[in-house]
Amino acid sequence: MKILITGSSRGIGLATYKYFLDKGFEVVGLDLLPSSIDREGYTHYQVDIKDKDNLPEINDIDIIFNNAGLQNSNDDISNNLVGTINVTEKYAFQKGIKSVLFNASASSRTGQEFPNYVASKAGVVGYMKNVAIRLADKGVTVNSISLGGVLTESNKAVIDDYDSWKKIMSVTPLKKWMKETEVAEWVYFLTVINKSMSGQDLLIDNGETDLNNRFVWPK
Repeated sequence: MKILITGSSRGIGLATYKYFLDKGFEVVGLDLLPSSIDREGYTHYQVDIKDKDNLPEINDIDIIFNNAGLQNSNDDISNNLVGTINVTEKYAFQKGIKSVLFNASASSRTGQEFPNYVASKAGVVGYMKNVAIRLADKGVTVNSISLGGVLTESNKAVIDDYDSWKKIMSVTPLKKWMKETEVAEWVYFLTVINKSMSGQDLLIDNGETDLNNRFVWPK
């Protein structure tokens, strides 16, 4: 089986690509950055997903994980939402597609983060439901994950700031953030094992949103 992962060169995308390779999948990655490792079974395309006319021709895709995302940049909406739409419209409607998963954010529900980022991720959730409707009669599962805190490079501003991290843990019910490898396990479950849930946004946030909702970021 073949999975297409956007944003595959680092963070959640890299962890997911390694996880699926270890499971025997063929993996194709799209990223602005060059590939960070070289492994058999992995094909990398260095491409900007905002540029839909230059997306490569890729066939026989079984699974898509729309992961690529920017945070607090000038391109949050054009990359996170428009780029995700470009990828999905090009590849998700191929014959043989079995599952499409979108990486949204808990902030799409709470509104507690950077304005353009929140708007981009809320748009992803709405678009996910549209795709789920269009692919339902083909038996394709389409869902999104709305993650809370994840231990990634992009979150080092709070992870490495003692006061911010102390505040975050004080308001995080499970007193932890997810590891990137844990996200990869969720991706596998939702795209490979899951056969019956579709059109849903799954909140995975260590209890942050419903049990104690507060956004912390260094000033």
